[in-house]
Amino acid sequence: MSVTTRLYRADDRQAFIDLNRDWIEEYFVLEDSDRKQLEELEASILGKGGQIVVAEQDGLVVGAGAILPPHHDPDDGRSWLEIIKMAGCKDLRGLGIGQKVMDALIVQARAMDADAIWLETNADLKAAVRLYERSGFRHLGTDELWPTPYARCNVQMVLLLGDS
Repeated sequence: MSVTTRLYRADDRQAFIDLNRDWIEEYFVLEDSDRKQLEELEASILGKGGQIVVAEQDGLVVGAGAILPPHHDPDDGRSWLEIIKMAGCKDLRGLGIGQKVMDALIVQARAMDADAIWLETNADLKAAVRLYERSGFRHLGTDELWPTPYARCNVQMVLLLGDS
């Protein structure tokens, strides 16, 4: 019953969509930005130079996340990537699947020559925030915030890869 991570394959599409819809609809409302990313998954992530990582257990996709060029360019000389759509099977929460996906996404970021990663989340997702903090992300101050396409996002964090 060990969990492994790997890159996305076309047959992972529905599992990626379902995992993300599950957590978003459990805590929030599916927003237009979510619908667009999920409906146009390959174009909105892979087509923009991103990668999707999935966590697999016994042949089933139990977690996922994506990394891609950010929706906002801070124009600070760094090579930024953005982590989006981190999701895990709700029946398997707390078993380290999110950490495995995060670790694999950071490896992908390095392979994509990024030197910084940005993400956004919601403070109510306490386990997710702790995961990001454990992975070395720091919270942005109010003077550092990027514009966001999501009403639910009230926390933004960054990881400088040279510092981790």
